[in-house]
Amino acid sequence: MIQDIQILNEKETRGGFGEGIAEVARRNENVVALTADLAGSLKLNEFIKQFPERFVQCGIAEANMIGVAAGMTIGGKIPYTTTFANFSTSRVYDQIRQSVAYSDKNVKICASHAGLTLGEDGATHQVLEDIGMMKMLPGMTVIVPCDFNQTKAATIAIADHQGPVYLRFGRPKWPNFTAEDQKFEIGKAQVLAEGKDISIFACGHLVWLAVEAAKALEAKGISVELINIHTIKPLDEEAVLKSIQKTGCIVTAEEHQANGGLGDSIAQVAGKHHPVPHEYVAVNDTFGESGQPKELLKKYGLSTEAIIAAAEKALARKKA
Repeated sequence: MIQDIQILNEKETRGGFGEGIAEVARRNENVVALTADLAGSLKLNEFIKQFPERFVQCGIAEANMIGVAAGMTIGGKIPYTTTFANFSTSRVYDQIRQSVAYSDKNVKICASHAGLTLGEDGATHQVLEDIGMMKMLPGMTVIVPCDFNQTKAATIAIADHQGPVYLRFGRPKWPNFTAEDQKFEIGKAQVLAEGKDISIFACGHLVWLAVEAAKALEAKGISVELINIHTIKPLDEEAVLKSIQKTGCIVTAEEHQANGGLGDSIAQVAGKHHPVPHEYVAVNDTFGESGQPKELLKKYGLSTEAIIAAAEKALARKKA
């Protein structure tokens, strides 16, 4: 039940990445880490301490980092590249397309400080287009975990996945509520609560806000099915269809542009197989700005209250 989901603590999702890469490196000697002058921000200190010979400091040269990583895969290494999400995608898209995706290189592109919650670093460092950019690349797996524990589990899991991966996570401390010992399955949606009136699909930081919204809606007598879509691509179409065929309406919630993100992936499945009313909670065709993370989320319509309002609108459209 949704009421049973409680905060364990608050931790940065990037901290889950830092713990995860150190742990998976202990298991797999081929795992290496590269960074573009952001080892501290990506929480690589423990990895560097334990495996200094498997760490490459590329400096502020993100395009070169992607090229180096692609080359390392030829020798059997599993490179994890690390920098901010904006610099992991927008700055190096050509290199990712040509050197990684086109030749199906086994590079793990690990991107912190995604979305508006980068906060005070401002609009030029925030990226709200990256999910769309990366999911359009053939063969690219796109993962957006929801909290510290799930980010750690995903970081470990992608080492066993053959092929390029984009792993997106964030900067601020955030509610940590999924199981510490969870098994992360790429491409398998996580049903957090079953319901019959409305389906809410969320990813990343917005999953916790969707939990809060679902609790409020349940208190109003609305039965919510809440699904964490931690893998945007490949999308768990079976889980999506099973849910919407039962509930008949959708809300999607993401820290990303409405264009091209999770919402559009869900809409594509629904449009092909089972069209239903669908409301988006996402950034509406604008850039961000500098500010406190939670204040920015509220200003740009990514809040618990926005998810509740979207759900009520979708329900009204279903009944009309």
